[in-house]
Order: sequence, then structure tokens, then C-alpha cells
Amino acid sequence: MFHLGWFLGSGFGIQAWSPTNGDGPWTGTNVTDWMKPDIYIDLAKNLERGGFDYILIEDTAMVEDSYRGTAETSLRRGFMAPKNDPMPLVPLMTRATEHIGVIPTFSTIQYPPYLAARLGTTLDHLTEGRVGMNVVTSVTDRVAQNYGYEQHLDHDERYRMAMEWSDVVKALQGSWEPGAVVADPAGGVYADHTKVHPIDHRGEFFASRGPLNTIPGPQGVLPICSAGGSEMGRQLAALHDDTMIALSKTPESAKAYREDMRARVAAAGRNPDDVKFLFIVTPTVRATDAEAEEAARQAAEELRSDRAVEYNLWNMSYTSGGRIDFGAIDPDTPVDHIDLSKQNGEYTSIEKLFEGQSGKTLREVVATSHQINDLGFVGSPETVAAKMDEFMQHVGGDGFLIYLPTTRMNMAIIADGLAPALRRRGLVRDEYTGATLRENLRAF
Repeated sequence: MFHLGWFLGSGFGIQAWSPTNGDGPWTGTNVTDWMKPDIYIDLAKNLERGGFDYILIEDTAMVEDSYRGTAETSLRRGFMAPKNDPMPLVPLMTRATEHIGVIPTFSTIQYPPYLAARLGTTLDHLTEGRVGMNVVTSVTDRVAQNYGYEQHLDHDERYRMAMEWSDVVKALQGSWEPGAVVADPAGGVYADHTKVHPIDHRGEFFASRGPLNTIPGPQGVLPICSAGGSEMGRQLAALHDDTMIALSKTPESAKAYREDMRARVAAAGRNPDDVKFLFIVTPTVRATDAEAEEAARQAAEELRSDRAVEYNLWNMSYTSGGRIDFGAIDPDTPVDHIDLSKQNGEYTSIEKLFEGQSGKTLREVVATSHQINDLGFVGSPETVAAKMDEFMQHVGGDGFLIYLPTTRMNMAIIADGLAPALRRRGLVRDEYTGATLRENLRAF
């Protein structure tokens, strides 16, 4: 069996909202209702029915203006803005469900460790143990400038900061020993003060005395998720992750990635079986293979449209950390002539976009090369289930993180089409055996 997650790639932000924006015909009332909880509650209910482990909520806290030096494209098309804070959404999604986990994003420059530890533990109580923490370093200068920095830290420095941040958060969440809560009304004793300790941390980036001023939640130290293919990103995951967003374009590269990460986890003194690597994918599932193949063909055609090219150039500008304005580069420029050394964002994502593209122009690359693809998962539910099975058999585990526009049509396609087909093959759970997110991640 393997695990399933859903990547809510627009966060608690504007979801697919306009057919003329390339979002398709099933956008419903998203343009006016994205800031209400209904669609996210529907998503959680549907995916729980499908046996998903968790929903990961992406987040960014800026209005991006690196593309052509203006926020016009971001705001005209609703790219990463507007967007609400995801934290209040978490208990609303879990209140309406019984089992599925929710993993909101915690940026290491937006949430000081004490705030993150206290907020995470509070959510652990409110969700009865079904919350995790997606640890990110944030990408652009604009985010950093919203939190008091002149510009963002360099890539490797950000990851050193994230490693220390994770250490401090875990120490704070562990600052109450087991048995510290006595809760004895007859004796008049709530907590044993000898089992509650300051952490007295002073490091390169953070200082925190502790202890945390709330009691441990059902999971104690919360499960951590991250994404990163760079050397520093892999180090962070090996030390701290319980689940990881993995990005590969072929079964062979996925297998190599998983083997490398499991070796790193073992070298860090941890059990590799306790970390679940979920490969992010955009499947095309329709009633029949022919319908799915036609939908995939139309999607590929759409990627060559002006609006899709604009999005990809915008996204590449953002992904570079805002340091390279791809909108200022003549699209007929050969990619071999583009200097990528100035980037300070998602190094691996940019590298994968240009991987194997030598000799092509920028226009050709943005029309054909994308960070995330369908991994060949195109077809009817039974066909895609068989392909997912074959992929996992080759890779060895651990599952998939599905990334599709958040529409109720896509919820039904996955929860009522693909998930049952996977269950018929015995590939995904037909019941939840754990009470917490961590227990469900470690169930198999």
C-alpha cells in the first residue's frame, strides 16, 4: 500500500476562478467564495472518503512584483494573491472530519520558534492530533521585507536557520515531561513543576528561554514536512521530516531520490521507515482512457498559449527568489545564454525546469518544461491506478501528493473515481487505524 496527500497549491487563497484565466469550466463560485471555509471543508470531507493521509496547505505572505517589475500580473490574474492566513482554517477542516490530517505552512522567517511551537501545539489540541507543520524558508525578498529584513538570506543560510528553528520548536514542544500534568482537583495540583523545564536556547539565529506555556498536545512534538531537492534541503529533511514533498519526473529519478533520502535519514540516526516521501503529481483522470488522453492533449496545447506562457515566466521569476525577471528576457533567447547564477530561491526547481533543455529558446522551454508533471498518469481510474501501482513498485514507496486545481469536479474525480480504483487493487487504505496524523503516516 501507499499513502496519499493533497497539495493545496494556492493555500487559503484564490482558487481556480476564471475560465478565461485557463482555469477550466468547473470553477463554480470560487471568485467570490474562496475566502470562506466551505470549499476547504468539502475538500477535507472528500479526501477523507478517499483515504488520504493529509492535506498540505501552501502559504506565501507577499504580493509578488518581480515579474516585469510590477504587481500587475500577480493581481490581474490572482497569482499567489490575495491569500489569507491558513492557521484559522485548520480546525474548521478537522472539525468537519474524523481522520484526515492537515499540514499548514510555517515559514521560518514569519514564525519565531516560540510562536510556532505554541501555535502548533494549540492546533494539535484543537484537531485532536491531526495537524503537522510544513516547514519552509520562504523564497523571495518581498516576503522577507514584510517581516523586517532588507532582503532575504542566502539559500544555504536560510536552511541553516531552518535546521536551528526546527530544533528549537521541537525542544519547546518537549519542554513538558511525560507526567508533568497531574490534573488532580482533589489534591489541588495541576502540574508538577519539576517536570517542566526551560530550554535556554541561544544559537546563531534564535534565542528562546522556554518552557512552552501550554501542555503537550496529543502528538507531543508535531510531525514535520518539508520540500527541498538541494543538498541543504535534503539535510533538513533527513534530520526532521516525518513526511516530505518529493519532486521527480521519472520512476528512475524517483527511486534514486528515495534511496538517497532514506540513507540520509539512517545516517542521522533515525528509522527511514518513519519518513514518508510523497511524489507530487498532476494526474489526468477521466471516465475513459480516450477522454483522459484528449484532456491531456488539450492541457498540453493550453500550456503553449500566451496566458500559460505568461504564468510560467511569472512563476519562474518568483521561483528564482525574485532575483531574475524572466519577463525582461527576450523569449527567443537561447536558454544557454541565460545567467541563472543570480537566483536565490528554489534552486532545484529552477534547475529541473532547464534540465535537458540545452539548445532551446526560453519560449520553447516555458511551453514544454514544468516543475511538476503527470508522471504519465493519464487515463481512466483503473488505468491510472495501475500506472501508480507500477510506479510505486519500481520506486519502493511511499506515496503521492496530488496537485490539481481545487474545484469540486476534481474532488469527485479523485475521491469517487481514482481512490476507489486504488482500493480495489489494495493500494491505499480502506480504513484509518490511527488516531493521529503521525500514527496514520506510520500505519504502513
